[in-house]
Amino acid sequence: MRNMGREAKSLDWLLSYITSLLKSIEDSKEIIIEDLTLEVDNITIELPVASRAVEVEKEAVAIEEKPVKLIEATFNYPKLSYQGSIATVKIGATSSEGGSRKKTYTIGGAKAPQFYNFIAPQQHIPVIALDVFDVTPPLAGPVKEAYKDVLNDPVAWAEKCVKVYGADMISLHLVGTHPQNKDLPPSEARRVVESILQAVDVPLIIGGSGDPRKDMEVFAEIASATRGERLVFASITLDMDVEKAVKPIAENGHNAVALAFLDINQAEELCRKILQAGLPKDHLILDPTTGALGYGIEYSYSVFERIRLSALMGKEVLQVPMSCAATNAWVAREAWQKVAEWGPRELRGPLWEATTAIICMLAGAELFMMMHPLSAKIVKKYAQALSKPLKNPSMSYVDWVKSKF
Repeated sequence: MRNMGREAKSLDWLLSYITSLLKSIEDSKEIIIEDLTLEVDNITIELPVASRAVEVEKEAVAIEEKPVKLIEATFNYPKLSYQGSIATVKIGATSSEGGSRKKTYTIGGAKAPQFYNFIAPQQHIPVIALDVFDVTPPLAGPVKEAYKDVLNDPVAWAEKCVKVYGADMISLHLVGTHPQNKDLPPSEARRVVESILQAVDVPLIIGGSGDPRKDMEVFAEIASATRGERLVFASITLDMDVEKAVKPIAENGHNAVALAFLDINQAEELCRKILQAGLPKDHLILDPTTGALGYGIEYSYSVFERIRLSALMGKEVLQVPMSCAATNAWVAREAWQKVAEWGPRELRGPLWEATTAIICMLAGAELFMMMHPLSAKIVKKYAQALSKPLKNPSMSYVDWVKSKF
């Protein structure tokens, strides 16, 4: 009994002590316990919830004012200078100049990259020639439709290009002279050229068949027969005897196209050989080769741009105008195939050719050989708009939507 009484007193004391401790905890912010030992089997301590919530002071958040107008900024054109310039090449000759053309065209003369009018004004608007063939090759549907009534007559074809479609020039391709085509003699090619010169009054580009040996014979025949007309012969390649090919062209006052194949080193070598053979720089045009949109246009654009920048930076042998055979766009199946999901090919094809030409034009090309009249019209509009001098160089860029070109 005595032991039970002692245990009860000990428990009462413990409970009283814990109660006092809890009250102290409730009233205190800090508790320090020293020299306390508790030996219990199981104990549960319940702390009452604080009667007052701790208030956390919120930081004031600044409210940003909404902008009421755009930030005003000015744009200054970069100040660039180039030590080189591009030679000018005149195509065609009037009666007072020894030829028979009513109108002539000049390309070249650039002192800055194409359409950098803020550095130097565009010297001459790019020129477009529409293609004509002595023997009709396989053509895309939209092209056939545009020339369906004249396909078997190169003279009538040329007349339609000039009188109906407003071509600047005619690019006559003498594909029938190729040994594996009809192998027409140079005299027959000369007859076709003379007939077209009588039918139209615009300058001519004379394209060969692609056979180096036969092309040299054909070019020599036509060059001597058309002395003074200042035609363009396309093209001279490294596969030819360059000196032999150049001689009749230079002696009769014509122009020539140097055709390189997407290689700036080859272009430089070919131009040097042609110039050394006696053709003046102001009678030489360079064709670096045009790949169709989606079929190598990136390579063409890169080479065109590298050639033009090299020329402007002082590479004299490359300081000649460049031409672009945008007709090559029609090799792309996307330009001519009948696929309903791609849209009407009557529009798709010309747009494909026009886009190919515009890309090369931005990189420096100034003479274009094209196939479809709608393509030529689109490119001509772009060329005229981009060649205009800057009327108001300080115009606010914010107003570009309302600007007229």
